Amino acid sequence: MEVKVTVNGQSYERDVEPRKLLIHFLRDDLDLTGSHVGCDTGNCGACSVIFDGVLLKSCMMLAVQADGSTVETVEGLAQDGELNPLQQAFSDHHALQCGYCTPGMLMSATALLRENPHPSEDEVRKGIQGNICRCTGYVNIVAAIQAAGE
Repeated sequence: MEVKVTVNGQSYERDVEPRKLLIHFLRDDLDLTGSHVGCDTGNCGACSVIFDGVLLKSCMMLAVQADGSTVETVEGLAQDGELNPLQQAFSDHHALQCGYCTPGMLMSATALLRENPHPSEDEVRKGIQGNICRCTGYVNIVAAIQAAGE
């Protein structure tokens, strides 16, 4: 099936299998490998993207459902090779260790900060609750998100 989608401001047109998941379309067809495949069940959040302005887990959606839509992935956060304030805050606050969850965390935090530019600690924790990190304990992630909102 033919799919036309705008990803990170660039238009793409591809023929895809009807059963292909959005995460695999992004990674395999568009070579945007920043979003990670973690669980394939929607539990871990490593594949989180912003779809038509709404945060979603791309392993829970078919690529054909994205036809005519706009998708933002972690690759679209940096501009002209410079980290955006959220990415810089993650670096400054040591908010990552292995990095596997980081793309999904960044996308969840981006969605949160768009809705609430100055979230409390509780609001940050609620905003990233769909993302699992097995390394950090979340303290530095929360601090980084709050710092980026300042």
